[in-house]
Amino acid sequence: MSDVFEPAFEHTLEHVFVQVNGIRLHVVQAGPLDGPVAMLLHGFPEFWRGWAGQIDALAKAGYRVWVPDQRGYGESDKPQGVEAYDLETLADDVCALIQSTGRASVTLLGHDWGGAVSWRVAARNPELVERLVIVNSPHLAVMLRYMAGGRQRLRSWYMHFFRIPRLPERLLSRRDFRGLVRVLRQGSRPGAFSDAEIALYREAWGRPGALTAMLNWYRALMRSRARIHADARITMPTLLLWGVQDEALGIEMAQPSIALCDQGELQRIEGAGHWVLHEEGADVSWRILAFLGRVTAAVADPATRPAVAVRA
Repeated sequence: MSDVFEPAFEHTLEHVFVQVNGIRLHVVQAGPLDGPVAMLLHGFPEFWRGWAGQIDALAKAGYRVWVPDQRGYGESDKPQGVEAYDLETLADDVCALIQSTGRASVTLLGHDWGGAVSWRVAARNPELVERLVIVNSPHLAVMLRYMAGGRQRLRSWYMHFFRIPRLPERLLSRRDFRGLVRVLRQGSRPGAFSDAEIALYREAWGRPGALTAMLNWYRALMRSRARIHADARITMPTLLLWGVQDEALGIEMAQPSIALCDQGELQRIEGAGHWVLHEEGADVSWRILAFLGRVTAAVADPATRPAVAVRA
């Protein structure tokens, strides 16, 4: 993997491979070896770099940061077949990865699809998750309910398109992945994704089997959604951050999601959308560390970031 951006990181990034659940996952690690683990899960169509803006902040706060390329993405294995990407298998990957840290539990953070997997792990295996942070990703029970009708059903049209065999791959890969670049740039503020960063994304998307594997996450969900039982309550302290201008996932799903949490806190981030990790990286980092009780002056001045919380 190219390291064009790595000199910008204050902390040394270690690239390791971990064997879990019958596959090999590429994991980027940073921060003190003896620190509590923060595990960050990216979504579509990103890879570990989706959390690049938060790695240093968490490492500086004393966390040992683990950021995997999830199954099918980046440098991680890409098993064939839609069935290899069902939600329970994705959750199994993360549970095994948590157990490989040597810690009894971790702070789990997820954005987009990484949020969906994080919700599932937290509901199914709460003993492995000390605290949960979700960014622009509804609780899956809420998502499935809202996809059945209303505005979210229209917003989720692409999920149905992705079910078509081979055609999405052909269209998204045309002209050097122009379609995927549009997904990132049209839904974010100008400058959120630099040309150099887009080059790294193109490199990740161009790996053999990557695009089909990424789309198989959607195909597996759409095949199995009628059988998914995802309404279990979330028991650990949970922070849900939501860029209000998200065009793909409506803000109306945020409050019903946090209502399923016993210790939930919702913070709306105005002026940002689905790619809030890139648009408001410093603010997101401050909010996460404030939730974790680890705000540092190096991240932001707390006086400039008043708490905006709605508690369930």
